[in-house]
Amino acid sequence: MKPICINGYCFDRIHLWVQYHKSIPLFIEVVVEVFYPKHRQAEGLVMFNHGFLIGNDLLYYPKKILGAFLNDNPLFGINPSYYYNYSSAAADNNWAIAFISASHSQGTGLPAIDIGGNPRVGQEAYAAASYLIKYGATDLFYREDECGRNQLFFDCSLPGKSRFMTSNKVIFAGHSVGGAHAQAAACGFDELKKIGGKTGKPFNPIIYDREFLPVSSEPLSEWEPAHRASPVGLLQLSPVDQYFPLVAPGMQPYREALSVKPMPIVMAVGECDCPSLLSSTPPAWQENTDKPTQFKQLAPAGGNSWAVAARIAKGSHCGYLTEPDTLCQVSDSEKECNLCPGIAPYPPDGDESAFTTELFRRFIALNSKSNEGKGSRNEWLTSPFISWLNKQSPDGTVKLLPFRSGQYIDYAGAETMQKAQGAGIP
Repeated sequence: MKPICINGYCFDRIHLWVQYHKSIPLFIEVVVEVFYPKHRQAEGLVMFNHGFLIGNDLLYYPKKILGAFLNDNPLFGINPSYYYNYSSAAADNNWAIAFISASHSQGTGLPAIDIGGNPRVGQEAYAAASYLIKYGATDLFYREDECGRNQLFFDCSLPGKSRFMTSNKVIFAGHSVGGAHAQAAACGFDELKKIGGKTGKPFNPIIYDREFLPVSSEPLSEWEPAHRASPVGLLQLSPVDQYFPLVAPGMQPYREALSVKPMPIVMAVGECDCPSLLSSTPPAWQENTDKPTQFKQLAPAGGNSWAVAARIAKGSHCGYLTEPDTLCQVSDSEKECNLCPGIAPYPPDGDESAFTTELFRRFIALNSKSNEGKGSRNEWLTSPFISWLNKQSPDGTVKLLPFRSGQYIDYAGAETMQKAQGAGIP
């Protein structure tokens, strides 16, 4: 399918099979939706992991069969970009934005679902981001791969036609279980290999096409470093982690790795967000507790983590979405969540969604002007982005809740720094 291009931006869908490691006969088919500038000069990429089943149409095949008689066929069965349409934030900064979802495992007709706490989903996001950097918007990667140079199908002109990025900078982002999955992806290739090797999730992926006799790429470790994703930021919207032995061991090792990574990290949670604050294992954030939380693991006391958290007043679990999703909204119903009695939390496609788009816009802008490894933690905490976020109402509509430090963001050492500044210590 040729990409759809409107107002200087193009949309394309790519289907790939990913083998996590050559020694493991485990394959997953992933669907990647990508928006990129038509001039193919994107400065970076946002790779987004969706929430549980958001964008997965469970009635797709019945609708497809019925549509054959009614002439109303659904085009796609998986389309998370419809519910997380932050593409304007990317377009305003000349970035690309992509959305990834699992589709099938190697068993014929066996669907795959991105469950929470599974690091493999973060590994898929990293592999897909690297694929987009090296090959661009194409399913025919093997026709431009150097290892096929002497084959009849080799076409040296394809990279210039399919690539759309001028760097390998990637912001990993996600919502709900996808927010936790993004934590793994944001660690980068070396940490994904290291942690995966220790936890029974080895990672050195090989990409396959979807043909009957598939061809494959070289293992990711053999790609040029410039063709592998270089994480420059992590943006989590109400991350939900889960723990099921063997299947979903959780993301704690990845959060611990991120706690020492010099990279901007943002976590947003809602005041009325039961899945993130109550159901997650561990919770995303909690105040006045000795129990572990995701944020404590990202920003341990006494450390120099770059992670910051923000709490959205009246924020819900699904208010970030740009379109309503029935399954997601069940988690925000009064029957399922009693965190905010008498308060109407934000619905999808409302003020919280508009705030999220602005959050992405400013976070991308910050990373457009910096390079990974440059700058310091203090420069990050005093950056224009943090100055904008650290207000009662950053966008003039949505309000944030203050932390014990009196600030509207939380980070390791926030109270100590506030006391020092109050005493006149620079």
